[in-house]
Amino acid sequence: MRRRTSLREALLTFQRTPLLSALSVASIGFSLFTIGLFALVALNFGKALETLAERVEVVAFVLRGTPTETISSASEDIAAFPEVLGVEFLNEEQALARARAELVEFREVYRELEMNPLPASFEIRLKPEFRDAAHAQAVAERLRGYPFIEDVRFGRDWVERLDQLRNMAGVVGAIIGLAFAAVAIVIIGVTIRITVLQRANEIAIMRLVGATNRYIRGPFLLEGAIKGVLGGLLALLMCYVSFVLFRRSVTGTTPLVFFRPVHLLLILVFGTTIGLGGSLLSVGAHPIQV
Repeated sequence: MRRRTSLREALLTFQRTPLLSALSVASIGFSLFTIGLFALVALNFGKALETLAERVEVVAFVLRGTPTETISSASEDIAAFPEVLGVEFLNEEQALARARAELVEFREVYRELEMNPLPASFEIRLKPEFRDAAHAQAVAERLRGYPFIEDVRFGRDWVERLDQLRNMAGVVGAIIGLAFAAVAIVIIGVTIRITVLQRANEIAIMRLVGATNRYIRGPFLLEGAIKGVLGGLLALLMCYVSFVLFRRSVTGTTPLVFFRPVHLLLILVFGTTIGLGGSLLSVGAHPIQV
């Protein structure tokens, strides 16, 4: 019964102060919209980093004259590494054919060669969770233990820069996201506090008839949660419109991605949490006094 009363009181607030409620929802929506835009940028930046990370591979060059049986056995051993997604062996002829196809500027040079200078190699692709410098280095060290492996390379400097970008993106994303969330909480707290002051007489009467602080706070907490949900829906709508408009204006080949359903749900939950946090900031920390 108490829950129904609190919900009814929270909904009546929207009827009593429609302009203030609309401004509150709009303020929350724009705050969450800013967070959502940043999250979209971070999501697509992370997607771009994942695309780059797919190029992380370890290449092991094989000594000339290594028996075929040894190569076959080594391929099975390497494929069993926990970090390895797949192994491809390229013999000398295949390596030369790839060089002629990919290195166009040296195509004539390769055609005039009397002897193939390119060695055979294992090209080892890593699983997504192991595409970093530490795991690539670990795989390279194990490969160097094979006596027929002449050299191992994985582009250490490039992979380390990729790791730094990922770490930086995570730290910056957390800081900016928390900053925007704090601003949204303050906005909600201010709007809820204004509502409390507007209903000062009503709250005073409720206290005179014996209503507890907990009973009085209920509608305000629900009001904050409802405004958080509505603000979250408004933010998602604005994010989607901005995403569609931006995607139409971009002619790049990299596909842009929007929030998945789980992300949409998280944003709504986040909006609800911020709404409750703003309400608690305004009326929950201390007894309501009017």
